[in-house]
Amino acid sequence: MSLSSARQRRPTAASPLADDGYSKEAKDRRRRPDGEEAEEGIRWFLPFLALGLLRHMSANSNLIHDCDEVFNYWEPLHFLLYRSGFQTWEYSSDHALRSYLYLLIHGIVAGPASIFGGEHKVRVFYSVRFFLGLLSTITETVLVVALSRRYGKRLACYVLAMLCLTSGCFFASTSFLPSSFSMYAVTLSSALFLLEKYASAVSVAAAGVILGWPFSILVFLPVTVYSLMRGPFKRVFLSGFLTSLCLLVLSFVADYYYYGRWTSSVFNLLKYNVLGGGESHLYGTEGATFYLRNGFNNFNFAFVLALLFVGVALSARKKFAPDLLIVVSPVYIWLAFMSMQAHKEERFLYPIYTLICVAAASVIDSFPDFFHDKYASEQSIFFKVAKVLRPLILGFILCTSHSRTFSMLNGYGAPLQIYEHLEYHEDTGPGSILCVGSEWHRYPSSFLVPSYISEVRWIDDGFRGLLPFPFNETLGGTTAAPYYFNDKNKASDKQYLKDIGACNLLMELDLRRAYPSRGNDLSTWETLAALPFLDRELSPALYRSFFIPYQWQHKNIFGLYKLLRRQPTDPEQLKSD
Repeated sequence: MSLSSARQRRPTAASPLADDGYSKEAKDRRRRPDGEEAEEGIRWFLPFLALGLLRHMSANSNLIHDCDEVFNYWEPLHFLLYRSGFQTWEYSSDHALRSYLYLLIHGIVAGPASIFGGEHKVRVFYSVRFFLGLLSTITETVLVVALSRRYGKRLACYVLAMLCLTSGCFFASTSFLPSSFSMYAVTLSSALFLLEKYASAVSVAAAGVILGWPFSILVFLPVTVYSLMRGPFKRVFLSGFLTSLCLLVLSFVADYYYYGRWTSSVFNLLKYNVLGGGESHLYGTEGATFYLRNGFNNFNFAFVLALLFVGVALSARKKFAPDLLIVVSPVYIWLAFMSMQAHKEERFLYPIYTLICVAAASVIDSFPDFFHDKYASEQSIFFKVAKVLRPLILGFILCTSHSRTFSMLNGYGAPLQIYEHLEYHEDTGPGSILCVGSEWHRYPSSFLVPSYISEVRWIDDGFRGLLPFPFNETLGGTTAAPYYFNDKNKASDKQYLKDIGACNLLMELDLRRAYPSRGNDLSTWETLAALPFLDRELSPALYRSFFIPYQWQHKNIFGLYKLLRRQPTDPEQLKSD
């Protein structure tokens, strides 16, 4: 029995490896008699519940990471609802770079919320965020289910855990940005591709490009091309073409209605950034490694593993190639393309965030496969170690991600929280003016400004770029082309309030530097609220980036984010107080 039995027994010992959900035999067993695959993967309820809870948390606690989110999306939406809000030069009808159709999609939720919310505009703000969280939950649930049907429950569970807890997905999922909308579309399109719904995958891709971010077409390219190759070409092509045509027409009509002239925001944006019509580098440039550093901050070692996926996929072709390689390939395409651009921002990576989770989870899932050929027996110490490493590495990534999320929320959450304090100080009086200086870029939107405040004004603290102006109804509101706007980021002489004495309330960040702070003048200002704000310049990179128990508060330096009110000077007012 010895030799021949041993040779016959070896495939049996290795069979669990081959039966990991990827072999032809395993696939055949999952097929129903009618040829369709049985649903042996994860059911819909578990990922929807888990993702829903985390996205609800994100909607409640997420920061506003980019002033573009406020001034290019929250403020125009506020104007559509309440006829007040800030306008940027991109919304001037001369330039018309931003799509009103994108805003109207969110208006489906914001409109009814503004009616039922009454004067509580903050409820509208969070209603829109919950809507964004719901979109994220639905698209990511479909992705998890698709992965479980194609590659097994374990890989799907790893991806689910990363989608729930990685910092990048937590923050991007409820951000009111076209790049987040493109992320939803990338996620859903990839899932539909894995489910072999090729026509739907291409339609969703078209929606992600036109409704979301036109530049994300590069992210959709691999799935779109392979969908056209695999599906009935005519049906897939017509699906994408008709979806694109309908959305472009709707976008064209919406732009005409709001800009007051026939124009296409989609074309204008492409022209400005691609065809040499604009100078996006005026708004900040970064080095070639910016996105590598940013990716590590938001995904820590999961980002490193994601970059290694292509090597794993090529060495385990039967397992991941070609389908999962097609789905994940935009990570490399997008990173390479965006790294070559001078103007870089964190939100530009949002479209590939869910794909980073898929790539990293696939590498972790493949650890035992590295020893499959050389150490076929499950009794191999290397195989056992590799299996143990999977949950350990995943757990380490998730803990590190939670550390990052905790540090961000607690270190930089003061601006959103301090503006919510305005609701409790109506005694300041109707017609009050709220002034903001150097902290204009952390203004969280007019949705958090109560009705007793008639104006929000900027005061000069040294910034020499162009700031947003209120929408001007006299000049035509959304159809206006105000003379004070330009596309060169040159400050207007009318953007600052000249008389600071007119300010009743003031927002200020006191970092306790050598230069004076207005809030320190107690004869002029009283502090209504103050919250700690992490001082990025003076805090060590490691401790400010990640929460380390017992060290985070001691090693980091904090300033105070203050809401100030002018001290009354009228004797009668002093007496009444």
